[in-house]
Amino acid sequence: MDDLDKKILVALQTSARMKNVDLARDLGIAPSTVMDRIRRLEDTGLIKGYRGIINPEMLGFTIQAFISVSLVRHEVDLIHEFEGRIRQISHVRACYHLTGTFDYLLYVVAQNQQQLGELVKQWIASIPGIGKVETFLMLSEVKPDEGWPIEDEISLHTESIDTVKNSSANSTLKRRGKNAKKDDS
Repeated sequence: MDDLDKKILVALQTSARMKNVDLARDLGIAPSTVMDRIRRLEDTGLIKGYRGIINPEMLGFTIQAFISVSLVRHEVDLIHEFEGRIRQISHVRACYHLTGTFDYLLYVVAQNQQQLGELVKQWIASIPGIGKVETFLMLSEVKPDEGWPIEDEISLHTESIDTVKNSSANSTLKRRGKNAKKDDS
């Protein structure tokens, strides 16, 4: 993978609906080159597919949570049964097999607390071999998934830092402004 492939991947992660002609113009190359590169990236499996990013609240999913799961024993049959059953549950968005205190971490959605309770008690905790289940409600999304880092080195997105600094400074100024008005009265 060369620098041009990396630039194409960054562009596609930002906007997969971008027309090849526009991408070629932005990169200063022929549209046929972009198409060839994208096909090769797809054929090698580096690009696995394309998806739309959906607003969960517009679908009625007002609750997002993480659920940690520990199995009672680490036996192949229990692991396979747990993983097979988890794959079938629609409201489990992702499942990760971990090292450490918990065996699995699930990312789930629900329309309300009642549905979350049903998901945990009737669908997840009822799977044979589960020893402990702990649920963590998501309060807010601080940094959404914006795709995979393409660059080799770890870096800071300075525009994000500047945005936080500016919004923090603006909040401070607004608070000071309110206090100043109170003090003047």
